[in-house]
Amino acid sequence: MDVDVKNITEKVEKESELLKKVVTEIEKVIVGQSYLIERLLVGLLTSGHVLIEGVPGLAKTLSVTTLAKTIRASFHRLQFTPDLLPADLIGTLIYNPKSGEFTPKKGPVFANIILADEINRAPAKVQSALLEAMQERQVTIGETSYPLDDPFMVLATQNPIEQEGTYPLPEAQVDRFMLKLRITYPEKGEERKILDRMATSSPKLDVTSVMTPNDIRRIRALADEIYMDEKVRDYIIDLVQATRAPAEYKLDIADLIRYGASPRASIYLTMTAKAHAFLQGRGYVTPQDVKSVGMDVLRHRVIISYEAEAEEMTSEDIITKIFDNVEVP
Repeated sequence: MDVDVKNITEKVEKESELLKKVVTEIEKVIVGQSYLIERLLVGLLTSGHVLIEGVPGLAKTLSVTTLAKTIRASFHRLQFTPDLLPADLIGTLIYNPKSGEFTPKKGPVFANIILADEINRAPAKVQSALLEAMQERQVTIGETSYPLDDPFMVLATQNPIEQEGTYPLPEAQVDRFMLKLRITYPEKGEERKILDRMATSSPKLDVTSVMTPNDIRRIRALADEIYMDEKVRDYIIDLVQATRAPAEYKLDIADLIRYGASPRASIYLTMTAKAHAFLQGRGYVTPQDVKSVGMDVLRHRVIISYEAEAEEMTSEDIITKIFDNVEVP
């Protein structure tokens, strides 16, 4: 097994040079936000969808748009508004009076990378229109299903739900996002760099495409090969089980959890931990990889109870307790 891990690590080190080029291009535009950039690459390596939450003005949209420019792939931005219709996303059937037949007109969801901007400003029916595309990677128009391109990623931004004009995403849809990221304000020094770079009527936002869809598929296949020890797999299972049966792990938080994480959380923790190890240039996963991505995988999958809300506790507080108490291999 040591020989295999060594070989995988050598391949990872070689392929990671391409990802470093992607990061270099993104940093030509984006100041700071290394956490956001890293998690976007995790999504890219795992074919996972990413939900980014933060107040307006934190470069959420710009980061996604810049990432898309570094890849020679099709990209569509969808601005979600209260009057958006499902057909505006997936397409519809158009009647041809000459032939008397309906022909499909595909919507903007038919692209490699989709930016669903301010996704929680549209009603639930429109938000749910993405469900089939996100999970099945196909879209049904009329009676016909059409496969989506590979790679296919939905990178969505949303404003905090306390803001005016926002609608909470349905739980079934939120669960389709592999990662939910929380973006905060930049540091003082970073904000000064942002000011120097962007405070002009025509800021330079030139980015070079350095990756192709074939590169993404090749790197994803390598990420799947990254070695994960049985003890690390058991650690992932323990973390997810602790959200459902905390008493078994000597955690007195059962009254604070309404629903624990689903098996999808175990799958995504495994995939994202491998991707995180890849970004660190390793061919094997450590428990720290799991911890690094764990909050982003679990924060939207642990549903808190009314008791937790009354005590002003969040799912992040509960997940932190779980990580602090579950034994690390």
